[in-house]
Amino acid sequence: MVFILGLTGGMAMGKSTVSQWLQELGVPVLDSDQVVHDLYNSGAAVAPVEAAFPGVAVDGAISRPELSKRVVGNPEALKRLEAIVHPLVTAYKVRWLRQQAAARQTLVVLDIPLLFETGAESMCDAVAVVSCPAEVQRARALARPGMTEAKLEGLLARQVPDAEKRRRADFVIDTGVSLEETQQHVASMVEGLRGRDGSKFAALAAADSGEG
Repeated sequence: MVFILGLTGGMAMGKSTVSQWLQELGVPVLDSDQVVHDLYNSGAAVAPVEAAFPGVAVDGAISRPELSKRVVGNPEALKRLEAIVHPLVTAYKVRWLRQQAAARQTLVVLDIPLLFETGAESMCDAVAVVSCPAEVQRARALARPGMTEAKLEGLLARQVPDAEKRRRADFVIDTGVSLEETQQHVASMVEGLRGRDGSKFAALAAADSGEG
């Protein structure tokens, strides 16, 4: 049975790089941010989100700036949006997992930035957290265009602290060391997980009722 590994990590920790390495090792990776993008861009979320927030659809796709105006700072609106989008994202993931199972993949990765924040660890047989020292993360983040100290603090405040993520993880991938060391760690993790039986896929497939 396919083994589902959840991949997460705070901003500027190096998760995207690790995700790329996993794909180069032949492991299928589903990017949750891309799933939401697809659902908003002429996908299944367009009609129900537009119905709940009239005017946010532009040229057949959800306008992120317009949607942000409606939900940012409005917990009730955000909860309403999540009630629409989360089931669609879950159904998308289950369809993808079934495709991987049909292709006889034994190990797959769900790349979910807010994995612990959204409770998505319940979908995974194990969780890998990408991490690095706080000073390294801060330097990387502040080097990004448009990033400021205030914006960084605001973003970090909405995420589960790195120490807590590390404590809850099955694997911690340290990107504060050399690239070669991190790559070797990733390769060793993949080698150890390939062939392991997972239990989450069967439960997800059986419980899902929104695949359409």
